[in-house]
Amino acid sequence: MITVEDVRRVALTLPRAYEVLVRDRIKFRVGSLVFVAFSRDETLMGFGFPREEREHLVSSRPETFQMPSPGDMRYQWVVADMAALDPDEMEELVIDAWRMCVPKGVAREFLGED
Repeated sequence: MITVEDVRRVALTLPRAYEVLVRDRIKFRVGSLVFVAFSRDETLMGFGFPREEREHLVSSRPETFQMPSPGDMRYQWVVADMAALDPDEMEELVIDAWRMCVPKGVAREFLGED
């Protein structure tokens, strides 16, 4: 099972990322953009994900992923059951969500891409 500490170890290595506590919920941001956030009980992890691809992700693994709450449908966001994620998958989701928030050059430099 993935924990907030596991995510923290990945998220805080990413350039420009920082952690905040908002209404008893841990969130990771770049500037004012949230790229990962947890439910208050820390069993669910919301993360940035392309809006046009989220329905496919959720339908392919409904035991792991769910659509955001109705109020968050306007955002590029998906929610995952942390107990169903493995460490490699979590890391990929966190980095991809972060990439949505930083300039492309920052992401390319950090990830060693040309």
